[in-house]
Amino acid sequence: MKRTWIAAALIAAGAASEADAQAYQCAIPRNLPTPRPDLPSASQPRRVLPIGSYTLAITWAPEYCRGNAGERSARFQCGGGNRFGFTLHGLWPDGVGAQWPQYCAATPIVPRKVIRDTICSTPSAQLIQHEWAKHGTCMRTTPAAYFRASTRLFAKLRYPDMDALSRQPLTAGQFAAAMARANPGLPASSIRVTATKQGWLDELWLCLDKAYRYDRCRANSGGLSRNAALKIWRGRR
Repeated sequence: MKRTWIAAALIAAGAASEADAQAYQCAIPRNLPTPRPDLPSASQPRRVLPIGSYTLAITWAPEYCRGNAGERSARFQCGGGNRFGFTLHGLWPDGVGAQWPQYCAATPIVPRKVIRDTICSTPSAQLIQHEWAKHGTCMRTTPAAYFRASTRLFAKLRYPDMDALSRQPLTAGQFAAAMARANPGLPASSIRVTATKQGWLDELWLCLDKAYRYDRCRANSGGLSRNAALKIWRGRR
């Protein structure tokens, strides 16, 4: 048996082209995959550091699926009848300095109910496990509360007309400005845009203060320069 979720934006009057970026159809299978433990390593060590701010990271799924559709971990997101625009990568605690906390505590597998409640925002059980293990364990909370906070922030977002933007010359700064116009209260200075090596839109990183309010991104928070050229892969038309 499958549950099908269709974003409310799909039925909002006059919002078809704008909603296409944020609306999705997500069919949850009865038997969700069980993720593997996600552990620190030599290249990704445990770091227990004070939290200075947060980043909400969202991924442009058409580009992700273009390069990863054949991966086993991407089957749910990129196969079957599922279709996604932007997806929730995660809510990341940032440090006070250049480094950030990660893998702060050992953790069991995320409860199945939390995975089921989250998988239509973050469409990978393994990524859900990773986000909790690497980031959530540093926030003195529970898996349910961590993903509830991140999915609420994600659900508030609206998006510009991605189809129109994909058909015109574009810079990272112009895309950030378009995103800001679609979200009153979200300034362009709080948005970092990332891209693949070939210049295709990959992710947006939204900078937040410790109360989850939009904040100006720090100089070392990464992303493209404002005048960098940007392309948007739309996939199926």
